[in-house]
Amino acid sequence: MQANVIIIGSGIAALQLAKKLSHDLNVIILTKSSVTKSNSYLAQGGVAVALSANDDPYKHYQDTLEAGRYHNHHEAVSLMTKEAPQLINELLLEGCGFDRDAQGNIKLGLEGAHSEKRIVHGGGDATGKTIIDFLQSQLSHINIIENMTVYDLIMSHNRCIGVKGKSKDGHSVQILADHVVFATGGLGQIYSFTSSAETVTGDGLALAYRAGAELADMEFVQFHPTLLYAGGKGVGLVSEAVRGEGARLVTEDGTFIMENVHPYKDLAPRHVVSQTIYKTMKQGHSVYLDISSIEHFESYFPTVASICKAHGVDIESGKIPVVPGCHFLNGGICTDLSGRTTVPGLYAIGEVACTGVHGANRLASNSLLEGLFFGKNLANYINQSTRHLERSYKVLDRGKITSSPSKLPNIRSLKTTMMDRTGIVRTKASLEKQLDFLEGFEVEAWLEADLDHLSEEELNKVFMLICSWIVTKSALARTESRGGHLRKDYPNEDKSWETKQIIQQIKGDNVEQIEVALTT
Repeated sequence: MQANVIIIGSGIAALQLAKKLSHDLNVIILTKSSVTKSNSYLAQGGVAVALSANDDPYKHYQDTLEAGRYHNHHEAVSLMTKEAPQLINELLLEGCGFDRDAQGNIKLGLEGAHSEKRIVHGGGDATGKTIIDFLQSQLSHINIIENMTVYDLIMSHNRCIGVKGKSKDGHSVQILADHVVFATGGLGQIYSFTSSAETVTGDGLALAYRAGAELADMEFVQFHPTLLYAGGKGVGLVSEAVRGEGARLVTEDGTFIMENVHPYKDLAPRHVVSQTIYKTMKQGHSVYLDISSIEHFESYFPTVASICKAHGVDIESGKIPVVPGCHFLNGGICTDLSGRTTVPGLYAIGEVACTGVHGANRLASNSLLEGLFFGKNLANYINQSTRHLERSYKVLDRGKITSSPSKLPNIRSLKTTMMDRTGIVRTKASLEKQLDFLEGFEVEAWLEADLDHLSEEELNKVFMLICSWIVTKSALARTESRGGHLRKDYPNEDKSWETKQIIQQIKGDNVEQIEVALTT
């Protein structure tokens, strides 16, 4: 098969890109399950945008830097926050159904670390579904192939010229293209507690790394403070908007845990709230969201209410049991403002990309905005690009596999050890223990291995193993605490690390990890 553009993933960044691409391009979207199984579709929070009379893009910019602990790429943040109103107004004019107040104005909500009400929602707490359904309705001309796992990149002369994919029945295909775009989301499933869809196993990150792309800021993993906690597991997201409407975090005896922790209390930046909940639970307490002050909760937050009902949590009690879990990767595949990676022909947008807009910790509701902004930017770049699909190519030879699939880690033990050792709170000892555990599965051999014969489950294990290894190595190297990265043995921010990135890349036969100055 051949195409002009292959898009891997079906979240907001992928669909915005597809919508904006010229209609004379042959575009194929490959998604691991279905369009409605992405993190974007599950997103309860909204889109951050400065629309009110009291607000402006510069305030949004400042809040983004504060949440990101000033590790952000300032130019990228400035451009995104300035363009946000135009992006939302464009969707409104096209008919996307964002929520409005009684006067017909766009309804704006408040979320953690925002200095103003600037969160646009759709369907209450179903914003992701609202936008994805709308974007998908605009793509009748696009070939969308569901239930296709992309498991390798086709390389020729250090350029990416296509992908290998495998269907549910194990049938393999190869597709060549001028442009190959990763929009695969993050790596949430490497942790035992996560809000991510089941398919989010770090595929794009691992494949880009195997192909020689640079990855950066992989230590900065954001843990959402409030996953619904039932049956010993995190079973669904409880939107930050619930706290925005007045819910408070309490222990079983009614103690408000965010008092005297941060000026914003329950609406402090996510890393602060997550770490406080984690510490409280380690002290033997259960943590709840006290929702008793929110009238008509079920009609205001229908998605949360339905998740509670499905897991036997009675919202009439006024308390929802919560636990923090992996929610967003702030780092990823290094890109420029157009989405280009360091590998020619390969692009990355959305959570899988490290654009610099999030820094050390993502500001609430900036992820859907990021997808809209960079999806449009990449479409503009590709629409203006020369098309040069190669008709003949020499595929990069992979080495013979040196580790049996039977020796790959048990997924449950991988997820549990990542949560315990490379999770919300980290130490040198815990990270070194996890690195030893991961390297016992011959990680570096899998960086060059032939993956053709592996099943989907085995491929997931390979991708999760590689991503866990990269995150753990980065976390061990950064000897400070900043944003989503908390080192108990280095509990404070270190000014010398503020604008320093940890870059990881395969160069030839070497795996390199270097520290470079962050361009702001």
